[in-house]
Amino acid sequence: MNVTTNNDLQCTIALAALENVIDPEIGLNVVDLGLIYRIDFDAPGPGISVLMTLTTPFCPMGDAITSAVEQVLQETFAAARITVKLSFDQPWSHDRISDNGKKFLNS
Repeated sequence: MNVTTNNDLQCTIALAALENVIDPEIGLNVVDLGLIYRIDFDAPGPGISVLMTLTTPFCPMGDAITSAVEQVLQETFAAARITVKLSFDQPWSHDRISDNGKKFLNS
């Protein structure tokens, strides 16, 4: 997985939490699926910005997935203001799936 960040330690914590957000149609978490592109942490203020995508712009579960990302991060970083932005400028592809994700999907 290739997630960019401005804070490696906080990003590791965020990604561990986001492994609990499962794409309900595929059954794989958003981290191993490669849907998370960037996580930035405002300093010194309590803000987290997430840039992510979906497997398709027309994903019927898109709102549920982005809401779950926001909720999990809010639970993990209680004082933070969470902003989740979707981008399709970098289209998702199977190449973004982690090795663990590929094993899970048998691909």
